[in-house]
Amino acid sequence: MKLRVPPLRPPGFSGRLHDARTATAIGRWLAVAVVLCFVTGLVSHCLQHPPAWLADDLPSRPSGGYRLTQGLHVASGIAAVPLLLAKMWTVYPRLFEWPAVRSVRHGLERLSAALLVASAVLELFTGLLNTAQWYPWPFDFVQVHYALGWTFTGALVLHIALKAPDIKAHWSRGSAGTLALPAEDGPNRRALLTGVFAAVGAVTLTTAGQSFTPLGRFDLLAPRHPDHGPQGLPVNRTAVAAGVAAVSVEDWRLTVAGPRPYELTLDGLRAMRQYEATLPIACVEGWSKSADWSGVRIRDLLDRAGAPRGARVRVVSMERGGAYSVTELAHTYARDELTLLALRLNGRALSPDHGFPARIIAPNRPGVLQTKWVHRLEVL
Repeated sequence: MKLRVPPLRPPGFSGRLHDARTATAIGRWLAVAVVLCFVTGLVSHCLQHPPAWLADDLPSRPSGGYRLTQGLHVASGIAAVPLLLAKMWTVYPRLFEWPAVRSVRHGLERLSAALLVASAVLELFTGLLNTAQWYPWPFDFVQVHYALGWTFTGALVLHIALKAPDIKAHWSRGSAGTLALPAEDGPNRRALLTGVFAAVGAVTLTTAGQSFTPLGRFDLLAPRHPDHGPQGLPVNRTAVAAGVAAVSVEDWRLTVAGPRPYELTLDGLRAMRQYEATLPIACVEGWSKSADWSGVRIRDLLDRAGAPRGARVRVVSMERGGAYSVTELAHTYARDELTLLALRLNGRALSPDHGFPARIIAPNRPGVLQTKWVHRLEVL
C-alpha cells in the first residue's frame, strides 16, 4: 500500500480586518508613536552619552527639558506596543503567501518587514524591561537599545519606500482594497480601531503618571510612582547598593582641584552662601519628580578655584565601581546658576540614599548624571 502525502498548501484566511486599509490606518498611528519615540530617544542618548563634538555645548535649558523628552520617549514607546500588536495581527496572513518570493521588489519587501518586526519587538521589549530596571540579558542595554533604534528606523524607511504605492492607495477613508483575501463579514473595522485606540489610551493613562504628575492617581501599571521614596522622591540606587558606608561628617572633605585647589568641610560648605532651586530628577526609566533643593552653586566653587569660564568639571563620587561614579559637567551646566552642589532636599538634609553629604543637581540633565555622594570636583 502506497502512502500518499497531500500537497502542502498555505492556510486560508478570511475576514475584511486583514486588509490593506486596516493595516494602513493602524500603521500611520504606529508611525507617529515610533517616530516620536525615536526622536526623543536620540535626545536622551545625546544628553546621557554626548558625542565628542557636542560634549562641551550641551544645553542646560530648558530646566525641565529632559523630563519632558524622556517622559514622551517612554510614553510613546509604551503606546506603540498595542499598536504594533494590532498592526502585526492585520498583516500576519502575508507570512503564509506562496511563493515566498515573487520578484526582487517582493523579496526586499519581505526582508524589510522581517527586519522591521524583529527590531521593533526587541526594541519595545527591552525598553519595557528597562522601565522596571530588569535586565535578564548579558549585553549593555543602552548601547544595544540605541543600535536597535537605528536598525528599526532604517528598516522602516526601506519598508515605507517599497510599500509607498500601497500606502497611498489605501490612505484615504474612502479607499477600498484587500490583501487578496476573501471579504467575509466579521467585526467591522471601526470596532477594531476603537478597541486598539482604547488600549493605547488605557496603557498611556495608567503609566504616564510616573512622569506627568497630574496623572499620578492613575499610575497603576507603571513600575514606579514619583511620590514613593525617602524625602518624597524615588531612589534608583541606595547608599547600601552603591557601597557607600555611613559618612562621618568630621572626616568628610570636598576637594576642589583647579588652578587654586582647596578643601572644604561640610560646615565650610554650609557657611557659604546657599541657593535654592526647584528642579526635577528625571530618570531614563521614565519616572520624574520635581523637588526643592538648596546648596552651593557650582560656579561659585569653580570661581574660588580659579577655573576658566569654559572649563568642564569632573565629578567624583564615593560610590564604588558604579557606571556613573565619575561624571562630567559641561561648562554650560557648570556655569548655570541653577546647578548646585545640593546639601538639602525639600527643607531637610540629604538622606544617605539621596547622596548625603552632597550631590549634584542640574537643569536638563539625566538622573544618572545627577551624581550623589560627591567628594571631589576636578577642573578640566
